[in-house]
Amino acid sequence: MPFVKKKYVVEEETIAFLYVMRTLHFTQGQAQRHIAKGRLLINGISMCSTGAKIKGEVELVFFEAKGTNMRPTFQNKNFMIFEKPSGVLVHPNTMSTPYSMLDEVRSIAGNNANATHRIDMETSGLLLASKHKKSEIFLKHSFENRSIKKSYLAWVDGKLTEPFTCQYPIQVNKEGYSKTKHKVYISNEGKASFTAFVPLQYDEKLDASLVACYPHTGRLHQIRIHLFHVKHPILGDPIYGASYHASNDYLDMTQSQKDRLIQHGAPRLMLHAQSLEFSYGNRFHIQSKEDFISQKNLIYPKDKRIFNKK
Repeated sequence: MPFVKKKYVVEEETIAFLYVMRTLHFTQGQAQRHIAKGRLLINGISMCSTGAKIKGEVELVFFEAKGTNMRPTFQNKNFMIFEKPSGVLVHPNTMSTPYSMLDEVRSIAGNNANATHRIDMETSGLLLASKHKKSEIFLKHSFENRSIKKSYLAWVDGKLTEPFTCQYPIQVNKEGYSKTKHKVYISNEGKASFTAFVPLQYDEKLDASLVACYPHTGRLHQIRIHLFHVKHPILGDPIYGASYHASNDYLDMTQSQKDRLIQHGAPRLMLHAQSLEFSYGNRFHIQSKEDFISQKNLIYPKDKRIFNKK
């Protein structure tokens, strides 16, 4: 398990954040945040005062990377690019998360390495990670100012033949999930969003289209909600294009494998991060080496799958 709890003995009275800095090789800011999150314990109780003095037996809870020897598809002294599999989180979402891409990132480059952008758990493809804090700041800022260009591939329900764009504003759902499990929705009160789509091929037997997706903004679930809104949801999407009950069963982890195929059309979200183009000293254009196109063999037959396109 990546988050571990270990006992230490503080021989001489020491300011808490200084002890955490020296023990875990953290910066002052990292150590203070670590303590503020309750990850320094005395007698089993979190001690959250960063400036307090400590002595004797303490416990520290911290992330200890356990990689699987996954190798980056490209790396240099500043960053790494991985092929993230579908079904793997980028960061642990709880302290009990058994594995995430952060395990691979930090197993290779140490505790100051980090993923620099979000990819949904079921989306596969290219993940850009920094090797040190300076590159993390630069790359995250590059994503924020949209100087990093991304493209995705998606297998979607139905026939698409002509390029098109979506500029529907996206609003985060803050009203609860009693009627829908959608995390975002299209609303005139939402944030400006823009995605370009280019159909690449159509499989008549499956009634499924392969589409290249070019997000020019970086909203949560942008590609997924835009394709759902034009009534061509991504196959395998357990949230957009599914009924409330099917989505609820998926989120509660009570959905059978057969129902996953019937209700969502595939055993995974058929979305793949295909390319990244950015500058970091030199200009880089990285293409995924995974054969996502052939994964159409995962798509459930058209006459057996159910979609909610409302």
